[in-house]
Formats: sequence, C-alpha cells, structure tokens
Amino acid sequence: ETLTVEEMLKAICVVSANDCAVAMAEYISGSEEAFVILMNEKAKALGMNDTTFKNCHGLDEDEHLTSAHDIALMSRELLTKHPNITKYTTIWMDTLRDGKSQLVNTNKLIRTYKGATGLKTGSTSKAKYCVAATAKKDNIDLIAVVMAAPDYKVRFKEAESLLKYGYSICKLYKDENSDLTKYIKVKGGISEKVRVMPKEVFNYVSTTEENFDNVKKNIVFNKKMVAPLKKGDTVGKIEYYIGDKHMGDIEIITCENIEKASYLNTLKKVFMKYLL
Repeated sequence: ETLTVEEMLKAICVVSANDCAVAMAEYISGSEEAFVILMNEKAKALGMNDTTFKNCHGLDEDEHLTSAHDIALMSRELLTKHPNITKYTTIWMDTLRDGKSQLVNTNKLIRTYKGATGLKTGSTSKAKYCVAATAKKDNIDLIAVVMAAPDYKVRFKEAESLLKYGYSICKLYKDENSDLTKYIKVKGGISEKVRVMPKEVFNYVSTTEENFDNVKKNIVFNKKMVAPLKKGDTVGKIEYYIGDKHMGDIEIITCENIEKASYLNTLKKVFMKYLL
C-alpha cells in the first residue's frame, strides 16, 4: 500500500498511526534507527535533558524516556517553527483510502475546549494517559502537558484545568510599532545611510498584574556602523523594560545591502560636497 506524506501526517496527528510514523522515519532517513539518531540530536539541541528516544512512535521500550518539561519544549518548537501542523492537529473527523478508513481525533479537547489547537495524545501501559494540549486565545498560545493520568478522562480534565488557569493569569503585551523602519548612518559605504527595522514584533506575556502603560523602550545601535553591510545583518537591539524589570530584547537588522565605497566613490562624494 502507498500513502502520501499528507495522508501519513494526517493519520499520525489524528489517530496516532504508529505504522505511518515508522514509514515516515524510513522515508526521511532510510531506517527508523537512523531517524531516531536525528531525534536525539534534535532533543539535545532543544535542551530536552530528560529525554532519550529509542523509537519514533513512543511505545514502551527500555530507556525510552522523557518528561513533561521536555514535551513542552518539543511542542513549543513544533508550533513556532512549523505552525501549519495545526492544520492536522485540529481535525476532528476525516477519512483515508477513499472513505474506507475513518479518522476520529484521539484528542477530545479539539471538540470540547474552545481555542484548542492540538497537539498530541499518547498512552501506553507504563506511561498511562498523556497529552500535550495546546490552545490559542487572545493571541496567546499556551501548552499544558499532562502525563501518567489514570484514564483518558482525567487526562483531558487536568489539561483543560491547566489551560483555564493559564489564561486566567496571562496577559499579552505586543509592541504594535516595533515593525517600523528608519534610517541610520553608516561609514565607508556607497550610501551614507542604511534602512533598518526590528527583526520581529516584540511580544511579552505577563503572569502578574503588571501595568503595560509603563513599558519603556531603549534603542541601542552598534558603536561601529561600517560598510559593507548585508541585508539581515544585526546592527542593534530594542530593550524593553517595566520599571527596572527587563522584559526582553529584539534585534534590529538591515533591510538592504550597503557595499563598501571604492576610492572613486569617495572622491566623487567629496567633489559633489564641495561643488554644491
């Protein structure tokens, strides 16, 4: 039998199709063993220090271990780097094989919790009932991880309680003006100015009663702004504070290339300056 990658992703995300997980691992790396090596390398890079993968499907195996914290790290990486995954994790019901195979999501929160975006359930005799539950409300994405629940009902009840608690205390600050562009001076370039902008929109989630009206921004540029510069080079940062509390930073990057001025370019600039 042959299934497309699209169909396999749907089966993995919706009904925990372990056979599809193995087939995908073999398709990507040639063998499940080779793919598991990549899994462990990625886990290490993400700081998943409690995790050791022994297979690609998650069934019980000696030394196949993880933690709630590591599952949260993995879930965050998936949502931030591959947000289109929710195209599959939010499917409640679907079919494969021209309607012959019915798919019903193992994550019941998709139907019962407003704002649920996924993410994945899991259960084995040793791990018991687990879930990485994700949701999005008021532009805030939250992840709740429940492991070792005695049954599937407790798994979802506890995950829903965690999400409700998270949304009751979380408040989002978003700098709506952090996407503005400006020009700064650059030395030794064909152009005397370079257009710069923040690399991303600044977001900060507070879990305390902080007053966002008191947010202060401090713009810091590199001391030496010398050509050549490439588009995307980091030339400074914007620091965000509430009082003395440092909320975080975002990088300021160049929007264009600035080539280094040649001797003739410099001579022409001097000539034009005195001529005018």
